[in-house]
Amino acid sequence: MKHLIDPLDLSVEEIAELLDVASDIEKNPQKYAEVCRGKKLATLFYEPSTRTRLSFEAAMLNLGGSILGFSSADSSSASKGESVADTIRVVSCYADICAMRHPKEGAPKVASAYAGIPVINAGDGGHQHPTQTLTDLLTIRSLKGRLDHLTIGLCGDLKFGRTVHSLIKSLARYSDIRFVLISPEELRVPDYIREEVLRAKNIPFVEVERMEEVLPELDILYMTRVQRERFFNEEDYVRLKDSYILDRQKLSLASKEMFILHPLPRVNEISTEVDNDPRAAYFKQAQYGVYVRMALILKLLGLEVD
Repeated sequence: MKHLIDPLDLSVEEIAELLDVASDIEKNPQKYAEVCRGKKLATLFYEPSTRTRLSFEAAMLNLGGSILGFSSADSSSASKGESVADTIRVVSCYADICAMRHPKEGAPKVASAYAGIPVINAGDGGHQHPTQTLTDLLTIRSLKGRLDHLTIGLCGDLKFGRTVHSLIKSLARYSDIRFVLISPEELRVPDYIREEVLRAKNIPFVEVERMEEVLPELDILYMTRVQRERFFNEEDYVRLKDSYILDRQKLSLASKEMFILHPLPRVNEISTEVDNDPRAAYFKQAQYGVYVRMALILKLLGLEVD
């Protein structure tokens, strides 16, 4: 049985196959409309979510399957003290596959050790978010036509942003990738990303505090919000939350070929005046998330469509 806990659980070849299926789903949705009939997806979300949970549910419904689950820990037996291990054992009796989001890093990994069904990590604390990474890879490949020979700018909360950590780890496996890491000093990428991923693999990167000075050189600008829920201190959050705001004036410095991504939700780090710019791809990115999760469900269930 295969699970998806970390983006590196899939090889580069497996990712290419998955993205090919997702692209085919985009072009031929009707071909996939009944392939999961009779199958059930359990969504176990111990932490609030809009896009990820609804994207998984839309993916399973688009495949002809059904869904069950909960959208907060308060509405589950976790509020009574039930362990993740016991919950997944029970859910394995009811569903064929599971997507789990949890505020504690490593919780989906624990669940996979006790599960009788495939487990998908839908985000664990500030650690990993592999299906968002697959969404990002599909979006970049669809927009730029490749996943190599790119300069990727990552901006905002690079310390707690699990989407950033997962994306760096995944893109580090492709050739001629360069990272530009844009953040205040307090929100720089964790040391393990810098040392064990970037420096260990001799991947070129720079760390800067000003977005304006690097915009002209980027192929992709990946914006993130400063996440209030990851801070222990409200004062620090208030001080840092408006560190970077992408507006039309700043965007005028960027290449016409650059695209803007954001895992959403956005607070105010991208001005709404940017939304109509042809380079703004974050809502398209949300749509790609449904296609890639459909492809992933098929892969983990071992289902194929000719």
